[in-house]
Amino acid sequence: MLQNLFKDYIYPIAVFSGGMIGVGFLSLPYIAMRAGIWLMLLYFLIITALVLIINLIFCQISLKTPDFKRFPGFVGRYLGKWGGFFAMLATIFATFGISLVYLIIGGQFLATVFQPIFSGSALTYVLIYFLIVSIIIFFDIKVIARVEFWVIVFLFLSLLLLFFGGFSQINLSNIFVGDWQSQTQNFFLPYGALLFALWGTGLIPETEAMLRGRKRKLKTVVTISTIIISVFYLLFTLLILSISGKATSQVAIIGLERFMGGGFVSIALLAGALATITAFISQGIIFKKTLMFDLKIKHWQAFVITCFTPMVLFLIGIKSFIPLISFVGGVLLGIDGILILLMYKKIGGKNIVIYPLSLFFLLGVIYEIIYFIK
Repeated sequence: MLQNLFKDYIYPIAVFSGGMIGVGFLSLPYIAMRAGIWLMLLYFLIITALVLIINLIFCQISLKTPDFKRFPGFVGRYLGKWGGFFAMLATIFATFGISLVYLIIGGQFLATVFQPIFSGSALTYVLIYFLIVSIIIFFDIKVIARVEFWVIVFLFLSLLLLFFGGFSQINLSNIFVGDWQSQTQNFFLPYGALLFALWGTGLIPETEAMLRGRKRKLKTVVTISTIIISVFYLLFTLLILSISGKATSQVAIIGLERFMGGGFVSIALLAGALATITAFISQGIIFKKTLMFDLKIKHWQAFVITCFTPMVLFLIGIKSFIPLISFVGGVLLGIDGILILLMYKKIGGKNIVIYPLSLFFLLGVIYEIIYFIK
């Protein structure tokens, strides 16, 4: 019975949740500080509900579609050749952007933890991070399922450790920092970043593959995973804000060092680095398989494209964080959301769901493009 529980629920939930947890959540305390906690709570409710609906819709599409396809393959099947081509372009740019963010923050975490011990330049730790994820991407996702499970456990334990270690520094009034003018100017700031942090549709085919013969459990696994991660993000946001208040940094954990002992922060940074590594691996394997199954690219070529492109982008100087995740979340993932809704229409989806949500995503895309250009 216990073995079936792990096989049917715990490991699939770990894979899905581990793939969702990347670095987007590290921006949420800073964004909440800029936009105001009440607005942030509203965004949490809206975006979590939106993502959950999209996830369940894509589960329904995935269950109706032959195996060994990834997102562009789904779109091509239901929306035709040009739809598939458009989806492939969006997937490519989104994957490179997401992987680049993981590389930036993961390398920064490793450097913050290990530089005081082993010295070395920041670039050295980015290269170490790159080497680790590149090697592991050669393995199937089932190989890291147990690793992802324990990484999630480690993350939750590190959150508890931060709570107990920084308990004396917690000041609930810090949660309500900010002024009306700043909050008004940043009214739409949480949208792209929160969508980026919670998005996980690309993991659904992988999770379905893990549940071969038990696919009726897919929607339950996806629902539980989405809710768990949303609650985790919210607790993390409240914890960081309650400690650092107006001094909250764009990469939340790094800014805690001035308030807490270095040991507590180092453990949290290590947990964050591991989370980005597992998320990079999940994302990389999915994208590699997309190139292999949908574009018929050979394994080694797909591997090179998947792993080396983000590194090249980093080396030429693209090292932003919040603007990058906001653009990827609001624009590229918003486009994915619209495509999912169009596929849903093809399988008999309800217009009362399709049109309002499509309009919501479209307005988000327009806003993020305008914001990014400004």
